[in-house]
Amino acid sequence: MSAAIQHCVVVVKNPEGLHMRPADKLVRTAASFQCQIELERAGQVADCRSILSLLTLAATQGSELILRAQGPDADQAVQAISHLFESQFDEPSAAPG
Repeated sequence: MSAAIQHCVVVVKNPEGLHMRPADKLVRTAASFQCQIELERAGQVADCRSILSLLTLAATQGSELILRAQGPDADQAVQAISHLFESQFDEPSAAPG
């Protein structure tokens, strides 16, 4: 019996988009779960355990991404990762000037 796929839409709120620091935080978070986790943008799918895969999405501020997880802890993974996007990966909302 396969586990149901959990999914939601997340929005990149960071002014610099999904760049190296938030992508690294996302990879570290994804690694703590057993399920398969993916992000999709405009038909391109990225494995959330691969920083290079995530960076190839070229997700700029305002990009809508589909977050999908399938496996034993998919609910928790979707909650944790969607929280990262909501909190802007705990980065400042504007670059210091």
